[in-house]
Formats: sequence, structure tokens, C-alpha cells
Amino acid sequence: MLPRCSFTVCHVLVLVLCLSSAEDFDWTKNEHSTFYYGTFPAGFSWGAGSSAYQTEGAWDKDGKGLSIWDVFSHKKGKIQRNETADSSCEGYYKVKDDVSLIKELKLNHYRFSISWPRLIPTGIKTDHINEKGMQYYDELINHLLENKITPVVTLYHWDLPQVLQEKYGGWQNISMVNHFNEFANLCFERFGNRVKYWITFNNPWSVAVEGYETGEHAPGLRLRGTGAYRAAHHIIKAHAKVWHSYDTQWRRKQKGLVGISLSGDWGEPVDISNQKDIEAAERYVQFYLGWFATPIFHGDYPQVMKDFIGRKSVQQGLGMSRLPSFSPQEKSYIKGTCDFLGIGHFTTRYITQKNNPSGRSSSSYFNDRDLAELVDPRWPDPGSEWLYSVPWGFRRLLNFVKTQYGNPMVYVTENGVSEKMLCTELCDEWRIQYYKGYINEMLKAIKDGVNVKGYTAWSLLDKFEWDEGYSERFGLYYVDFRSRDKARYPKASVQFYKRIISANGFPNQREVEIWRRRAVEMCSSSNQLLAAEEQRSTAANILRLIHDPLTSHMEMVTEIVVPTVCTLSILLSAVFLMFLLRRRN
Repeated sequence: MLPRCSFTVCHVLVLVLCLSSAEDFDWTKNEHSTFYYGTFPAGFSWGAGSSAYQTEGAWDKDGKGLSIWDVFSHKKGKIQRNETADSSCEGYYKVKDDVSLIKELKLNHYRFSISWPRLIPTGIKTDHINEKGMQYYDELINHLLENKITPVVTLYHWDLPQVLQEKYGGWQNISMVNHFNEFANLCFERFGNRVKYWITFNNPWSVAVEGYETGEHAPGLRLRGTGAYRAAHHIIKAHAKVWHSYDTQWRRKQKGLVGISLSGDWGEPVDISNQKDIEAAERYVQFYLGWFATPIFHGDYPQVMKDFIGRKSVQQGLGMSRLPSFSPQEKSYIKGTCDFLGIGHFTTRYITQKNNPSGRSSSSYFNDRDLAELVDPRWPDPGSEWLYSVPWGFRRLLNFVKTQYGNPMVYVTENGVSEKMLCTELCDEWRIQYYKGYINEMLKAIKDGVNVKGYTAWSLLDKFEWDEGYSERFGLYYVDFRSRDKARYPKASVQFYKRIISANGFPNQREVEIWRRRAVEMCSSSNQLLAAEEQRSTAANILRLIHDPLTSHMEMVTEIVVPTVCTLSILLSAVFLMFLLRRRN
């Protein structure tokens, strides 16, 4: 429970390193509950996003190689309910269908990622290039452009080729820098005449921390206190090398842009009168967003990271810091390697100072920060346990980016909210409220002078959510994962987001309320259609099981009904029918 004052007074964050120069944003002003009616600048780009592993399926088709996520998700106990993305949304086979959804939304751009092992099965370019993989992305890019939708392409959204993990240790090894550069140059060569927006890495924080520190994500390594820092160090170098490759070899001819997508939650001090809490809140943001952004914009890690990790390393009896260092030449090479900054943002935390133990056995990224994260229990949390709806934090993070990194060109590359429920619900009014609040805070940030050029809703479709499997849904469109064709159904948020795009903002209170009401009304008919489809599907599965009622009735309960809809009446009818059949036998 947070101190009462933290909710009743305005939160002032005097960020030690950067906010003293913020003349046009008043950090002392409390506008958490105000709504701003207005429009975005002309030419503002609206989009939605996805990633290859989460949506494509076809995990072993047409010459695709194994990724670390293919291997990780097939290990028992790594993913909720031991689910995999083997088929997922079957996006590999539904290019035209999904582009039609994008067109229906009237999006300006669509963000997707290219699967490295689909193009280069082993990850090593000289081994083999998979032309069928090339053809798939050619088709997707061409179909988007034919429908006047700009492709925004991510080169790495976590699906490292498994061979590179087994042979070299993945991002723990410096050799990844050259292998990734070869993959990126292949993409520039084959798709760069049509793709003008490239993102090197998506959320490298998760790659480093969850892949090599906690082991929650692929490749599942737990190298506490060192693994995340080493992986991040190589990722930053790989990003810089790819940027320089594009700059020297492709930019003049293709005239595209290369950026990176960094995720960052906002951190607000619990006690605004406590200097240690104020410093801890900045430390939270610097260890998250600044870890990657500061080298890219300023050439080196945030000073606070170097200080804290270095000091704890000494206390642990180590001869050097667990945080690797850049040489002077590397600092110059890395600095400025960003044509635009992608920002992924979902939520906010209250932060307070906490002195963590410094012993060698307690060595970890999280202990290095010396802070504790807290939430307001009144914040809405409809889905992911980590994702609370706190729109005002978004504006503050965007202003932090402006002041810390010289107001770079920003594209919001991920922003959205999940639901976590057993019942199908297309009338996602909580998602409407989330998008309304966060997009409005982004509009306020633009009014503050932040150079935001576009927004990407996360995500277009429900999809495989990493270690959470299919238990959480982020999509604007509901995907029926049980159905053979992975049918898509629009949620209410589709209609609401579509209205924001058409109006390029929020014209007035009355009209925005009409959007919300009509969106919810329209989803009711979709709900009925989906319920009917699911009842038919469930009935078909029941009939299948009736022929063999003794073998897998528990399979029906756990794998057919629970993950999808609240069809309790159907389940009870099925159980009763099985009981009658057994008595008859």
C-alpha cells in the first residue's frame, strides 16, 4: 500500500540529469484527469503492429529453420498450458485476409517483423537462403503497398535462429553482430526498394533481461548479474553496425530510415519530498529505456548505471564492473545511429528507494537498481499482471525522451492493453478507454513539443503472447485459435480506433462519446455471431468425443472449452450425454 500523500498531491519529478532544461513542460502540474480535445498534425501516421513468431505459424514449413522460440516453447513447463506458436494466427497463409483488415481500419502503416530463420534457416547467410521465405515477405510487402499501406519492418523481434544459439551462445557472443548485419543487408538488398522504415530491434530490454537473466523467455538462460548486460552490449553494437551499413551502402539509393524500438515504463517517485525517491525514479527509467537510448544518442551508458553496477561489482569482490564498457572508438561509432526512435510503452510504476543486498550471491540486474516498484490498487488492470492503465505516465515518458535525447523524431511502435479471461468478449470497452486515454496523452505531448510522427496500436490480432501462451489477448481483432482457419472477429475497439484515425484526433466530447457508444453497440452482433460459431465448433468436438467417450473427456474439458468461451451449458450437456452413453453400454 502506498502512502496516502502519493495519490493526493501532484507528483513532481525533478529528474537530475535532464529535466532542468524542460522549459515547455511543467512537471509540477497535475493534469492526470483532464482530457484535451483537438487533432493531430497533418500527415500523422496511424498503424497497428504484429511480429513474425507471434502470428505467422507455419513454424516448420517451406524451408524455415528453427528459432530459439520454437525450441523454448516445445519444452514442457516453459509456456502456460504448454502452448506453442506452431500455428498461431496462421498469418503465413492469410496475407490478403489480414491486409484487408488493415485496409478496413484505414491504417496508414503496418508494422511487422521478418523471421530471421525463415530467410536464413541457420542464421548464417553463407549456409543457405530460403527463397520461399523471401517470396512470403515479398507478397506481404507488395500487397500492403498495393493498398496504400506503408510497411514498417522490424528485423529482430526475438526469434533468433536456434543454430546461432547452440553454436555461439546467441547474444552472449560478439559474433552475433556480424551475423545480424549480414541478415539485415540481405533484407535491405531484397526489400529495401519498397521498405523505407526499418527497425533493427524490438524491445531489446526483454531480449536481454528475460532471455539471459531471468530465463522467462527464450533461450531461457539465467546468467544473473552478467547475462543481460553482455547481451545488451552486443545488441547495441549490432544495431550500430546495421545503421552504418545502411548509411554507407543503401541510404543514397533507397532513401529509407533506420531506427530502433525501445520499451519503457514510466517511473514516478512515491514521495515527492524525498530526494532518494526522486533519484530512484530516474534510475528506474535510466536502467530501462536509458540503458539502450543513451549509448545510441550520447555514445555511452547512463552514468547512473555505470556508478551503481560498478560500485556493487567492487563490493562483490570483482576486479571490474559487470557492466561492459565501450572503447572511445565504439562510443563514436554508436553515437547518433538513429534516424528515428521507436517507443513502446504500456504502463507506469511508482518508485521508491530500496537498498538491495550487495553480496555476490545477490548479483542481478534488478538488485543493481536499488529501488522498489509499487502500483496504485485503483489503477485498472484488465489483463496482464504487469499492465496497469496509467495514461498520464505516457505523456511524461515522451517529454523525458524529448529533453534527454534532443527531441528526436519519435514513432510510437507499441501501445495497447490485454485482457485475460476465459469468456470470449468482443465488447472490449476497457480497451477503448485505454486507447482513448493513452492516445490523448500522446496528443498532449505533441502539444508540449514532442516530435511524435506516428502511432502503432498493439496489436492488430490476438496472438501468441510468449510465456503467457494464448491466455492473454492484445488484439483489436479476436482470433478463434480453435478454428481451423483461425477466424478473425472485430472487437469494439476496432470501430473506436477507426473513428480516431478518420478524425485524426478527438473533435469534441459529444462526438467521442457517440463513437464509444456505437462501437459497443456494433460489437453485440459480432458477439452473437462468434458465440454461434463457437457453439457449433464445441458441438462438433462433442460429437467427435461421443464416438470415443472414455478416452479423452478430460481433454475436452481442458483444451476445448476452458480456453475459449463460457459455454457451461454445453459442457454440462456433454457430461450428461456421456453419462447416459456409459449407462447404456
